[in-house]
Amino acid sequence: MGKLWKKDRGKLGMFSPLLGSWIAHSSSPMGPVRCCRIFESVLGGKYLKLTARWEFGNVGCSKVYEEIAIIGVGDDGIISFWSFTSDGKRSTGVLMDVTYLHSEAVGFEAKMPAGVARMAYWPEVGGGFRWVVESKTKKGWNRMVDHSYRPA
Repeated sequence: MGKLWKKDRGKLGMFSPLLGSWIAHSSSPMGPVRCCRIFESVLGGKYLKLTARWEFGNVGCSKVYEEIAIIGVGDDGIISFWSFTSDGKRSTGVLMDVTYLHSEAVGFEAKMPAGVARMAYWPEVGGGFRWVVESKTKKGWNRMVDHSYRPA
């Protein structure tokens, strides 16, 4: 099968298929969850901005969790992200090879207070993308989140 994602040139070109507004519906230990992700090019195309809004529970009585992340090239020349969340936490991570998940996957690894985590994005047939978050354990990687996003 051919490539599903057309990537642009430049260091951040691999993320161009993610640009736009996306939505996923899933379930969680807190009940139903709706997540909207908006990826946009900012600061003259030198960075990408991710704005994510998670709404947990039934419509009208939901708990909200928000994130703003910046993706760009760090001082060391490595593509990195810097994330800030509504619970006051922050994290940073670096690009890593996650193509064993999917041949077109792009992702990051982050060292967090709770340990090492990674996230990855890859295209889905018919449009949209998958997004997963995994934590590193002694036995390997434990998948904590698995969402399927469609255009909003």
